[in-house]
This record gives sequence, C-alpha cells and structure tokens, in this order.
Amino acid sequence: MRNRTHFLKSSRHWGWYFKNLKQLKKELKANDQFRISTLFPILNERQDAGGITSGHYFHQDLLIAQRIFKNSPDKHVDIGSRTDGFVAHVAAYRPIEVLDIRKNNSQLDNINFVQLDFTNLGEEFINYTDSISSLHVFEHFGLGRYNDPIDANGHLKGLDMVYKMLKPDGKFYFSTPIGPQRIEFNAQRVFSIRYLLELFKPHYHIDQFSFVDDAGDLYKDVQLSETDISTSLGCTYGCGIFELSKK
Repeated sequence: MRNRTHFLKSSRHWGWYFKNLKQLKKELKANDQFRISTLFPILNERQDAGGITSGHYFHQDLLIAQRIFKNSPDKHVDIGSRTDGFVAHVAAYRPIEVLDIRKNNSQLDNINFVQLDFTNLGEEFINYTDSISSLHVFEHFGLGRYNDPIDANGHLKGLDMVYKMLKPDGKFYFSTPIGPQRIEFNAQRVFSIRYLLELFKPHYHIDQFSFVDDAGDLYKDVQLSETDISTSLGCTYGCGIFELSKK
C-alpha cells in the first residue's frame, strides 16, 4: 500500500517532467556541449524545503558543537557519535578524539579515531580528559547492534567509564532517546527523564537540559517541572540533550 501511494503521488508529476524534457531537448539543439545520456526521473523534490533542519541529529549535533566551542576544553573526546554530523562540526574548529567499537581507518585533519570497547577500558583512561561527548550512543550499549556483547547493564557500565575518564569539573555532553522507558531490540533503549536524572544526580551537576520533541523541534535550556519529569515532556520518542559537569 505504501509503495502504491508513493507511485500515485509521483505520477502527478509526469506531465511536468515530460514538458521540461521536451523544452530541454529543444534548447540542446543549439548547444552541442551536452547530450542527454539517460532518463533519470526525480519527481518529488520540486516543493521540498531547502534541506532538513529538524530532528534529533540535526539539533543535537549543532547545539553541542556550539557548546564545546564556547566552553573551549583542553582536550575533547567523543564516544561513538555520528561522524558525518557532530564529529565533523567539531573537527571544523578543533581536534577531537573519537572512541568507537567499530573500525575507522580514515586519516582526517583534527580527527583521531581509536577502536576499542568503551565498557572495558584500561587505567590509562582514568582522568583522561576534561570534556566528553556521546550523542545518541548509550542507548545501544549491550544490545549487540554494533557487534558489542549482549549486556543488560551495558549503558550503566559505559556511564561509569565516562565518570572515571573525566577530570574533576569536566564536562559531559550526552543525548539519548526519551519517552516511556523500554528496549526496542536490537535497535535501542528509550529512557524516561526520571531514570536519567536519578542516574546523573550522584555524579553530575546539570548545567543545561534541552530536548527535541516528537515533532522534531528543539527546546533549549529547559527548566524541568515535576510534570515534565513524570511525563518525559510528553515525548514518545524524543531526544534529551544534557550538558553535565562532574561533581
């Protein structure tokens, strides 16, 4: 049914397509620099917006890259965040070290890739840095999606390692799906805001909390009420974005 609906929507544009094709062929008769080698119809982009400026990744990547720029840490380490979004944003203005269980052999200016299992780091990583980010990552730990071992407490082990890596007063930039707490195996966990606040309270000060709602809109520096906490801001699948300082 979905494919049929897509086809019907596309079919409305065929008249426009062939009209433009006819016009182009006519104009090409007077210009021998190009020829039409094949027909490659793209019919549904005429009325699209000029790019995507909503959703979890767009907002979190830009917001946290801006916050790191403003806070200007001595060393910044990322854990598994999106390389073609957030990591690239940060690398545009400073060095960033990226830790990931997946291999990446790319040689890029300002980016140092290190492959490892983040839940099992050595003592050399204790008090390693004053700034860590991990955006839309910890919900995957221990679910096997990225060839990591199954571990129901994988996210807790990862968060414990972040705390050990951070120097006193160090910053932790963290985002994750928020909503009714659940596991969607093997894609991800979704966390309630209350659960996250209880995890962070013993170890961090919350400097800023922002979130992306189910419609993909960003709300910055939100002061959470008890109702917000108990309902996870009304989100079913939103994105909570935390800027934390180690106690």
